[in-house]
Amino acid sequence: MKKLLMILILGYSGVAFAQNKISGQLTDTQKQPIKGVSIYLPELHKGTATDGNGKYILNNLPNGAIKLTYVYVGFATQNKTIDLEQKENTLDIVLEEATFQMDEVIVSTAFNKLQSQNVMKVEHETIKSLQQKGTATLIEGLATIPGVSQVSTGTSIGKPVIRGLSGNRVLVYSQGVRLENQQFGDEHGLGLNDSGIESVEVIKGPASLLYGSDALGGVLYFNPEKFADSKTFKANFSQKVFSNTLGSNASIGLKTSTENWKILARGSFNTHSDYAIPNGNRVSNTRYNETDFKTGLGYSNDNFSSVLRYNFNKLDLGIPENGTAQESQSKETTYPKQGIYNHLLSLNNVFFFERAKLDVDLGYIANDRSEFANSPIANLHMKLKTFNYDAKFHFPKWGKIESIVGIQGMHQTNTNSGEEYLIPDALTNDFGIFGTANYEWKSNAFQAGLRFDNRKISSESQGNQGEEGSFQAIAKTFNSFNAAVGYKTNLLDQLSLRLNLASGFRAPNLAELTSNGVHEGTNRYEVGNRDLKTEQNVQTDLNVEYKNSHLEFFVNGFYNHINHYIYTSPSGAIRANNAVFNYIQNNAALYGGEIGLHIHPHPLDWLHLESSFETVTGRRQNGEALPLIPANNWNNSIRGEFEIPKWLSEGFASINVSSTFNQNQVGGFETKTSGYTLFNLSLGGKIKFGKTAVDVNLNANNLLNKTYVAHLSRLKNEGIPNIGRNIVFGLNLNI
Repeated sequence: MKKLLMILILGYSGVAFAQNKISGQLTDTQKQPIKGVSIYLPELHKGTATDGNGKYILNNLPNGAIKLTYVYVGFATQNKTIDLEQKENTLDIVLEEATFQMDEVIVSTAFNKLQSQNVMKVEHETIKSLQQKGTATLIEGLATIPGVSQVSTGTSIGKPVIRGLSGNRVLVYSQGVRLENQQFGDEHGLGLNDSGIESVEVIKGPASLLYGSDALGGVLYFNPEKFADSKTFKANFSQKVFSNTLGSNASIGLKTSTENWKILARGSFNTHSDYAIPNGNRVSNTRYNETDFKTGLGYSNDNFSSVLRYNFNKLDLGIPENGTAQESQSKETTYPKQGIYNHLLSLNNVFFFERAKLDVDLGYIANDRSEFANSPIANLHMKLKTFNYDAKFHFPKWGKIESIVGIQGMHQTNTNSGEEYLIPDALTNDFGIFGTANYEWKSNAFQAGLRFDNRKISSESQGNQGEEGSFQAIAKTFNSFNAAVGYKTNLLDQLSLRLNLASGFRAPNLAELTSNGVHEGTNRYEVGNRDLKTEQNVQTDLNVEYKNSHLEFFVNGFYNHINHYIYTSPSGAIRANNAVFNYIQNNAALYGGEIGLHIHPHPLDWLHLESSFETVTGRRQNGEALPLIPANNWNNSIRGEFEIPKWLSEGFASINVSSTFNQNQVGGFETKTSGYTLFNLSLGGKIKFGKTAVDVNLNANNLLNKTYVAHLSRLKNEGIPNIGRNIVFGLNLNI
């Protein structure tokens, strides 16, 4: 199998090789060579590792400035830029030991700096670290990041919330393109599987400068799995089982690379029964099944790099409406349910022009969503097709100034073929143009940018005017100017400060403009408002961080003012046996932040003590609370790291205590929620069997089987608790 795949790839690589080469040696501060250091060129999607003498070679590289990242566990990550003006280039690197987690290159911001160099504070988490927490879904893992939570419907449907903003106010990027999947709906989840994803970056605040509309509240940027190092073949298998949902999540992947070509493929299947609450009953029809397939093909030479990726995701989701029951352990969904097919095709290109370069990203997303009330015939069937384009030109560096100009756009169609309509057939076109620059001197960095966006939305009329499910035709245009400015400095050698001021916007979505009917998920009759204005916000962020070899401390504070905040308000009328809610607007403000502490005491080098607290408050202009604001949370962990010679490495054991406080500040139709404390246990490591190593994780979430209801659970109004104790066992085998 291995030889066959290599032959197939090599058969397509008969192209002229580039001439430029980088070679060097990696050593520690004692001048000892380091074996196994990962060297990666993100623009070329190409990498290698050092040999037993700490040496490496990278061939067939383009002219101009090339970025390299050097990563090794236990040492500080280094990000280097080298100008390739000659064929033979030498770059020796000395790595310094680092106690805390590795410094990561941030892809979601404009200039791809290391986090320590970045003007904006961005949270970075590897999917591996999230999976070690034993969470069943990707969104559950994201909700463990300070400042991020979720609106959930059982265990199968989760929508990200960043500092109190959710839905269309949070933009999701996957494979370098924006993900569009009818995210306006309360029961429309993220639609991504964590297999084949390397890491996630979270921008907590307006990011319209880079991403346009819908990045008013923040961005989730998912980095796909990297290709194999040059001239290698890798296979991977992982399996997780879940005691509470009797669930299984299996994934298998293959990848290989030559000097110029690279290819990978990964398939996974995820299946779960109804989740059990602490009294032993199960929440009816929270079962779900998910099939996911990802593949990628890449090519790079001395002029350009190109990567084509495809992701197919199929979801079969039960919609809980019948409370709890004792008997069902089936994984076959019953009515009502959703059937979702999502296709994501992306083409990411980098063209090199001496010291300049051009990034061109193209994306096509086809989201096919059906809802079945009581038969195999879909009563609701929506097809959303989206074409995205994004082009950024990086000018040659002028002294200490880096600059970028770019354009972005989207062409989107929504069509209906079911008996019911949530939104009308519609066409959306976006166009945006922006410029940004970054200036660095000594330990300081200053970044600023400006952007203009235009969005046009047109829809067709549907039904008889005045009747439920009817829509009037609309033709709306929304324009917005946005700007961002940020400053980062080191107050002391180990104390840094970041201050950012940015604006963002969100054009009203189709549901807010046109709704006319009962929203099944919320049991109310919603009436849209065709006169809604664009939401426009300005947010101030302050980040202070202190780091030394045994202590890490951070404080993040923010204040977010939103003009024309859109929300639903009861009119007092009754229609179709449901209370009527109208979409209206009011100015609003959200404020709060996160604070965290990480202690690594000497000489107990194996011990880590971590604590973080997060809070957000949301108010309308009239002083009333905003809905869907997460409760304050205090999270504490004790983690030990250990090794057992010859058979266990990278071992860890941790106890986590997560305390969620009472949520008494509620808006609209919400009710107050009592606080709760959950205990979680994690244990794992890399077990060696000769030359084979298997990563093993054992997790016990909600260890004490606590009965609780999260404030952002959509089953809260029915008095249904969240999931009870869940034992998760996982293994990951690299071949």
